[in-house]
Amino acid sequence: MSTALFYHAGCPVCVEAEQKVADAIDQSRYTVEVVHLGENKDQISSAEKAGVKSVPALVLDGIPFHINFGADLNALK
Repeated sequence: MSTALFYHAGCPVCVEAEQKVADAIDQSRYTVEVVHLGENKDQISSAEKAGVKSVPALVLDGIPFHINFGADLNALK
């Protein structure tokens, strides 16, 4: 089973995206992992390596999808 990584920073846009997008993922195909970068700053480098430029973002099968521009990753460092 593949992993769907949902990165966010806890802002209202991110939380709404998490509730709508991450919950809509077919959990028979993907294990959903939510990474709150505001609380887990040590994961910012992993998000960058995955191609994430801003949050909220969803990484499916190694491809980053930027849902809405809530915060640039540099602002979270």
